Amino acid sequence: MLTDDHDLRQLLQKIRTIAVVGLSDKTDRPSNAVAQYLLRAGYTVIPVNPAKTEILGLTCYPDLAAVPVHIDLVDVFRRSEDAACVTEAAVKAGAGAIWLQLGVISPEAVSIAEKAGLAAVMDRCAEIEHWRLIGETRKDAKSLASAVYCPLPQRGSASRSGTEH
Repeated sequence: MLTDDHDLRQLLQKIRTIAVVGLSDKTDRPSNAVAQYLLRAGYTVIPVNPAKTEILGLTCYPDLAAVPVHIDLVDVFRRSEDAACVTEAAVKAGAGAIWLQLGVISPEAVSIAEKAGLAAVMDRCAEIEHWRLIGETRKDAKSLASAVYCPLPQRGSASRSGTEH
């Protein structure tokens, strides 16, 4: 599992295409704010949500198997108990890495990813880590207002399960 700043920075600099599993079309949801930030940072974002056909003006896919392009990283906004299944799907889809967002804690998912040769990150926000390690990349360089949508979860709190529907 990647935990070192150098390794996290390298991963974020290497990837280009990010599938966001559990991306919500609701603008007040962390997944939506993070996906918008990643788009502004120059990544190709692929929404994955079986209940939607389009999010953020992008084609939304029902699952990772339906995504027609190579996925560098799968960013998971699902409950911790769903993370292993999502990771198995990421492995089958040929993804290069798995990123479990803040509050998504699954040693099983990390183990599945690592056994398949995928880089794995757990319990971290991709937006916060990108901004912290690489810096603000937007041309309009405003304060990182969307970080309020990615609050640090309270340990042991059931209210931050990582679910986004």
